[in-house]
Amino acid sequence: MKRTQSHQKADTPSVGTVSGSDQSRPQWRPQRRSLKSFQAEFDFSLEAICTRMLERHRDTIRTQKPQVAVAKLMRIIQTTLTLANRKGFHSMSLRDLAAESGLSMGALYTYFDTKDTLLMMILGEVSSAVSEALGSPPGHLADDPAKRLHWLLETHVYLTEVMQPWFVFAYMEAKAFPKEGREKATRSELSTEKMIADALADGTDRGLFSIANVELTASLIKPLLQDWYVKRSKYRRRGISPEQYVQAVSEFVGTAIQSRSVPKAPRRRRSDQRSEIAAAEPF
Repeated sequence: MKRTQSHQKADTPSVGTVSGSDQSRPQWRPQRRSLKSFQAEFDFSLEAICTRMLERHRDTIRTQKPQVAVAKLMRIIQTTLTLANRKGFHSMSLRDLAAESGLSMGALYTYFDTKDTLLMMILGEVSSAVSEALGSPPGHLADDPAKRLHWLLETHVYLTEVMQPWFVFAYMEAKAFPKEGREKATRSELSTEKMIADALADGTDRGLFSIANVELTASLIKPLLQDWYVKRSKYRRRGISPEQYVQAVSEFVGTAIQSRSVPKAPRRRRSDQRSEIAAAEPF
């Protein structure tokens, strides 16, 4: 899914200066981009995700008619996420899934051979969604780490809003995953932190941010993003919209990392910086 020209230039934050005695101090000024505009850029509906899932697993899914396959995949995935939320994926049996979805055991085996295969199919779509939505910031953000950081925070919130059951599943079930699933979930965490850390390091190198430990700061930001989808009901009760949450998190982070000095030209980064997460894969 490609971004349109207009969406590439959507509202983003800026780092400017303030008048008076603080004239030389960079100021974080995030602007708003709506959830609706994000949804116009990317289609992460259940139908779209299951369509891509079918394409990725065409060699193993034994159904010839794409429309039939996508419709049944939607029932399987929706039921799996619902049951996992109710009783836990580890406790869910394939017989539970068959009974709840209205499909026979034979029909289920047309799409996957084991419950672990189903798990990895779901985690694979979460991985692909993160890579697609967060992995390639618009080109005009390359030289503006403040705008890029805001874009990452904003995009993460909006992505997890439209795919909330998927992300809750990956977060809540991680401890019960088999080794392959746990490793994939860990790579997910580290790769998202790396994207944030890259923007933080770039801003620090340019003198826009004042951060003593880039990796630690990135790891502290990540729970703010996770709180949106893990505790979504709390914010719903308070009437907090995704746009309001983006603004609050951006302003909170911006205030915490804002430099008090004049921005400087980029300097060469230390080779050992971000070593812990440099090898992580996108998820």
